[in-house]
Amino acid sequence: MAREAAARAGVADRVTFEIAKAKDFPGKGYDFITFFDCLHDMGDPEGAAKHVRNALEPDGTWMIVEPFANDKLQDNLNPIGRAFYAASTMLCTPASLSQEVGLALGAQAGERRLESILHSAGFTRVRRAAETPFNLILEARP
Repeated sequence: MAREAAARAGVADRVTFEIAKAKDFPGKGYDFITFFDCLHDMGDPEGAAKHVRNALEPDGTWMIVEPFANDKLQDNLNPIGRAFYAASTMLCTPASLSQEVGLALGAQAGERRLESILHSAGFTRVRRAAETPFNLILEARP
């Protein structure tokens, strides 16, 4: 469907769509890579982050959109945080545990934990680029 939409929009000559795992998608030299609400669900988020780091240009950017979570449990005890904890218990954590490594970050990983994974993968600059009541938007650069 995406390929058909690209053809209808007249951009099929310069846009491609592939299905691949986060740890082995093809290509190198990307200027910009995005992950939307998925890093916390991965069994091996650090492995995925290392692959992204190797696929980026030296001045490239990785944008990571994740569920909003504070670093301390008590700061997440609000209506949104409670809903995210419930979803994490039922969906995110079991999904991660069923995969290779099984780190099980869950939807309430928190910014510090995410930064730690990104730094371990070789990113030297990580910042909160934006936030909404529902999402953290992180920028990671080599």
